[in-house]
Amino acid sequence: MAALIELQDVSKVYGTEVRTTALAGATLGIGRGELVVILGPSGSGKSTLLNLIGGLDRPTSGHVRVNGVDLGALSPAHLADFRRDTIGFVFQFYNLIPSLTARENVQFAADLSHCPERVDTVLAAVGLAGRAHRFPAQLSGGEQQRVAIARALVKDPPVLLCDEPTGALDGETGQTILGLLQARARRDHQTVLIVTHDQDLAALATRLIRLRDGTIRADEIIQSAHSGVAALAQ
Repeated sequence: MAALIELQDVSKVYGTEVRTTALAGATLGIGRGELVVILGPSGSGKSTLLNLIGGLDRPTSGHVRVNGVDLGALSPAHLADFRRDTIGFVFQFYNLIPSLTARENVQFAADLSHCPERVDTVLAAVGLAGRAHRFPAQLSGGEQQRVAIARALVKDPPVLLCDEPTGALDGETGQTILGLLQARARRDHQTVLIVTHDQDLAALATRLIRLRDGTIRADEIIQSAHSGVAALAQ
C-alpha cells in the first residue's frame, strides 16, 4: 500500500548569511491510520517536520508528498486548498480568533470544510459543551487548547498534525484528548502525528520517530500500541 505521507531526502535551512539547518535529509513514509509520535528535545526539528508535512513551509531541498501530491509544486492558492481539505492542525499556541466565541472558532473551521462534523458534538467530546459561548480571553489555557483541538477535529481531515496537544491540559483531560486522537486513527483511519518532548506519549503510538539535531535517529513500530491511553494512565 502506498504511503499517505512521503518525505524524500527533505532538508530545511533557514537564513542566508547565517544558515541554520532545522531538518537534514529526512526520508520516511507514513500510512493511512497510523498514529505517529515524534519525539525530540527543543530544537530537534519536530515542529519543522510538522510544518513541512502540513504545507505551512516549503523544504529547501527534497520532496514532501501527501496523498501523491508534491507540495513543493503547488501554488500558494492550491497549497491553501490542500491545508483546508487535507490537514487538521492543533497548534501549540492555540491561534484562536479572539473576537469569536469557542463555538464560533470551531464553526469557522467547519464552514471551510466540505464535510464537517457537528460543532456541538465535537465541543462536547473535548469537554467544552458548557463553555461554548465564552470568548478565548474568558477561557483557561487548557480550555483554549481544547478549542484548538475541536477546531482541528471538526473538519474530519485525513491528516491530523498535533504540536504538543496536551501541553496545557491537566492529566485527566489530557487522557481524554489522547483517547480521542487514538480513536481517530483506529476507528476513522485518520493519520495522526503528535509532536512532543514527553517520552510517556510513546505508549500511545503505533509508530515512534525520534529526532535530534534535525535528523531522524530512530523510526520504530510499536507492537504494544493497543494498550495506548490505558498504559499512560497507570
